[in-house]
Amino acid sequence: MWGTPVSDMQSGVTVSGQNITGTLKYLDSGAPSEWWGAGNFLNLKFTKDSDATSIKVGLTNSRGSGMVELDQDMNAMLKISDKNQQKLKVIQSRTGEEKTWIFDLSGLVCETE
Repeated sequence: MWGTPVSDMQSGVTVSGQNITGTLKYLDSGAPSEWWGAGNFLNLKFTKDSDATSIKVGLTNSRGSGMVELDQDMNAMLKISDKNQQKLKVIQSRTGEEKTWIFDLSGLVCETE
């Protein structure tokens, strides 16, 4: 992602129900940290339902961009500033309908410098 291997940013990340766990490594160099500042980055790949017209992802209590529509690669990279206060929000739209999921991030381990 952004020229940085995902394995350099995280390990053991899993989604189980509405919970996301794993370890986010601390980045203080490379494109993600140069763009958004040093910190922990969560990388996820999404799958869009065949009849979906849009998928937007973002963090509640966002410290930046808010909800962003995924492009064709369906990959998202999010900077986690406070795993206990932030939640991952996913909105999938289809004609006449919208579905929202909220994922808890408190089970993540965020490494420090």
